[in-house]
Parts: sequence; C-alpha cells; structure tokens
Amino acid sequence: MSLKSNQIAGVLLAGGLARRMGGGDKSLRLLAGKPILDHVLSRARPQVGPLVLNANGDPARFSAYGLPVISDMIKGYAGPLAGILSGMAWAKEHAPECSWLASFATDAPFLPDDLVVRLGTGMTKQGAEMARAASQGRAHPVFALWPVGLCRELRQAVIDEDMRKVDVWTARYKVATVNFSAEPYDPFFNANRPEDFAEAERLMEFLG
Repeated sequence: MSLKSNQIAGVLLAGGLARRMGGGDKSLRLLAGKPILDHVLSRARPQVGPLVLNANGDPARFSAYGLPVISDMIKGYAGPLAGILSGMAWAKEHAPECSWLASFATDAPFLPDDLVVRLGTGMTKQGAEMARAASQGRAHPVFALWPVGLCRELRQAVIDEDMRKVDVWTARYKVATVNFSAEPYDPFFNANRPEDFAEAERLMEFLG
C-alpha cells in the first residue's frame, strides 16, 4: 500500500498546558526569531494534505497561520489522545477523501521531513494498523499515522472509558514502530523547558 499526501490529513497538537514552561502557548514561543510552531509547520505541511491545528482556548491567537483550529472534544486538557480524536473527527467531516491522519507535536522543531512517508512504509511492511516513530530506543507515540476509520473506537475509549494514555489505546491494535536515527541529533528533540529552548537555539545554529 502506497499512501499519497492527499490521502492523509494532518493534526498539529498544541492543546497542552505547557506546565514545564510556566504555562501559556509553548508553540508560540520564539526559536531563532520565529515561533516554534513556524518551524514545525514548515516540516509538517508538505507531508500531508489538509492540515488542522488542535489548540484549546481562543483560536484567534493562531489566526496568522490560516489554519482551521479545533479544540479538544473533551474538556479539561485530556492530553494528546483527545487531540488525536478531535483530529480524526475533523478529518471525517472536512476531509472525507483522507483515510489517514498524521499527528505532530508542536514542540519538536526538527521533526523529520520524511516522517509520514516512512511511517506509511513501515506500517505496510509490518502489516500493522497504525504506525509510530521512535529514536534512541524510545517510542514517540504522538508522531504517528492513524486510520481515520477508528474514530468511533477511539471516541468510545476516550469518552466512555476515560482513557488518557496513547499507549494504552494503541495496545489494542498492531502498531508498527519506525526507528529514526538520532545522529547527529535526535529529530524528535522537544522543547519542554526553558533550557530546552537554549539547546534548540544551539542546534539551529549547528544546522545552519
């Protein structure tokens, strides 16, 4: 199975509370003179067709990006699984041509340019139902490829079963794990704390 970008919707997950950054919108904090979301968007946008931003609160603060903004279907900052559910529901309604949803965290400015292609290839080779990225022996479950057709099942798990952990839900299915090299840097480096932004600035200089 060969997936094309126009068959894949994308969701940018920016719905968290950013507690380790002291609150506020982590995705709008500046990195190399631009919001970190700009760096993520430049890498994610070419890999998918329709793209939506998952963020809670006033969507107007993201108006400059020209993207549809959706909040979690569940109130109370229920975590990335709620954002993925919201992305699936959005894709079903607004992008019916897309059978797949790719999810991206918005605090990882160096995410791979070939993330979605490699996830799709890995899923096919491993005969899996969905795929997630990994590096340095660690899985990154929010960088993943999901079948939109499982929206109903995910909704039941999140709403009826009060499920919050991505790995708990994906354990019900066959998941392909696709490994990415961490040399010369980990492409899934995420800026969670102020010191992480300092390291990200250093990496930006290293990358030129």
